[in-house]
Amino acid sequence: MARNVEFNRNEVLENAMETFWRKGYSMTSIPNLVEATKLNPGSIYAAFNSKEGLFLETLNFYGQRSLNTLQQTIAEADSPLTGIKNFCTALVSKCTDDEPRGCLLVNTLLELSSHNPTIQAQANKQLKAIEAELYNALKEAQKSGELPKSADPKALSKYLMVNIWGLRVLAKTKPIKQDTKLVLEQILATLNG
Repeated sequence: MARNVEFNRNEVLENAMETFWRKGYSMTSIPNLVEATKLNPGSIYAAFNSKEGLFLETLNFYGQRSLNTLQQTIAEADSPLTGIKNFCTALVSKCTDDEPRGCLLVNTLLELSSHNPTIQAQANKQLKAIEAELYNALKEAQKSGELPKSADPKALSKYLMVNIWGLRVLAKTKPIKQDTKLVLEQILATLNG
């Protein structure tokens, strides 16, 4: 009879996420995941069914963390629009980190979207949740008068997502701060109406 393996699932997902994020899905091997998670291959398969199963759960873990960060940033700000601006500013500051990795969701779409519809759907689901949160915050900003009535929160939330994706890809090129500052100024100018 097989014994149940006990482990901290979030810790395993965190360690697997770091490995997938650094190496990409295709270049991450089961031995890499064994080293990162401290689980043996059988335990990984028992808990997640496959490397893909672990990756899908990792994408969900990462996406939820990103959504929580956005929600917290908006909640802690003086207003919804200020929260969105703070979130964008934080993203831009990460673009010039010493080891910019971009976004795991965007990296995944760039690496795998044409090869694996299951993984593509999971990444898209997480990105759509972030876009929905931006949309809700923009609607609140419009209700409170921060955004003019003529603004289109749906179009603005899509515009922000495209810029967030672009910033995440830009981060991988190790841009100079002045370039990222220019992009941020343009995003903020659009939000200022």
